[in-house]
Amino acid sequence: MAKKSKRYLAAAELIDATNAYSIEEAVALVKKTSTTKFDASVDVAFRLGLNTKHADQQLRGALVLPHGTGKSKKVLVVTEGAKAAEATAAGADVVGGKEILEDIKKGWLDFEVMIATPDMMAELGKLGRILGPKGLMPNPKTGTVTMDVAKAVAETKAGKVTYRTDKEGNIHLTIGRASFEDAKLVENFQTVYDLLVKIKPSTAKGVYMKNVVITSSMGPSVKVAA
Repeated sequence: MAKKSKRYLAAAELIDATNAYSIEEAVALVKKTSTTKFDASVDVAFRLGLNTKHADQQLRGALVLPHGTGKSKKVLVVTEGAKAAEATAAGADVVGGKEILEDIKKGWLDFEVMIATPDMMAELGKLGRILGPKGLMPNPKTGTVTMDVAKAVAETKAGKVTYRTDKEGNIHLTIGRASFEDAKLVENFQTVYDLLVKIKPSTAKGVYMKNVVITSSMGPSVKVAA
């Protein structure tokens, strides 16, 4: 285990690890205990009471945070014809058709989000071994396979984030930056929390929100009362 810095240990002393704080208190503590000199990201992790061996308990989707994440993502749109012009006009960083897939085959991956029109998915499917492990493969559930490429680009640039349960039923998301006003971080958190409550599978048994923590980059985590 890596040795914790003096700055981290001093910050951790401000947090009662046995206590679950209100989201307002938790946000204030996370900002106060951010130990980096750069504008740290603020993340939330949910431990959910799900059995992900069952398909209906594997949660996956996307949502637009009211105040974004504080970081604009580099967007690639894979399409052709009139949709390519729409994507460019909407602010996509890179737009290309089948020729750009050849670049990806050769190792080019200079983008963070890929959006594609349905007609391109047959060709894209052949790149599953490259895109899948990196989480870059477009998916209808996250709104990245769509004919409305302009809307998809605009939402991504505005702060759209994707979520997906891991094998243990955890979901991890970035909800902003340490420089954000407290109220904006609280509202971003509440948007994610409310969605996860809304989409709770009817087959889930026992406690659903088992544990919720927020943390800043390299900072101590703060438990949130769920």
